[in-house]
Amino acid sequence: MDKKINWQYEEFQQVGKDYGRPEEVAVYDDSHAEFREVDAENQAILDELELRAGAVLVDLGCGTGAFAVQAAPYCRHVHAVDVSEAMLMYARDKAKHAGVTNIAFHHAGFLTYLHEEAAVDAIVTTFALHHLPDFWKGIALQRMHRLLKPGGKLFLRDVVIPEHNALQHIAGFIAKQAEAGGDFLREDAEAHFREEYSTYDWIMDGLLFRAGFTIDTKCIQEGVLATYKCTRKR
Repeated sequence: MDKKINWQYEEFQQVGKDYGRPEEVAVYDDSHAEFREVDAENQAILDELELRAGAVLVDLGCGTGAFAVQAAPYCRHVHAVDVSEAMLMYARDKAKHAGVTNIAFHHAGFLTYLHEEAAVDAIVTTFALHHLPDFWKGIALQRMHRLLKPGGKLFLRDVVIPEHNALQHIAGFIAKQAEAGGDFLREDAEAHFREEYSTYDWIMDGLLFRAGFTIDTKCIQEGVLATYKCTRKR
């Protein structure tokens, strides 16, 4: 599905928060810092991936570029992809200020990114896949599978809902967000579950398997924050 079809999902249309607005992008890092240790999370991802010298990595939904910049010293090349021009502008500035020169920035998304080089060693996507409905998540994962070398790694972190006690898990997460950041984070979490496309874990598991991945590890923390490390089957 490298050629756009007439009925393809419009992934450049913002869902939930409008990260095409510079004012939303400007507060993104600070708001996430209220409930996440972003640098530590990024380092943990890099430790998990165990990238070899000369590795090429794609960061799908790169946002403000925090992971791409932190990953750059571990890689020969990083491709940072996002549907928001405002996010990409912010990420470019972050890379420039950090003196990082081996990141290529692409205005594209899960369904539209075209990789014109050899297959890559790893793909990382954090808190981005939920912008697609489930059918299109499946298409996106199939495209990621084709993008990776055999044996390549996919690291996926997102809001994913356990099948059992789903409503309680969601309510608990919203309460924790409110405790961490007051009305701002509470309203942000409520909007996420009202307007965006987080899915059940059994659906995500199935989509990954059917796209051709082996799930090496899976962990759900704080009720709904899921981390998957997967390998492309040979």
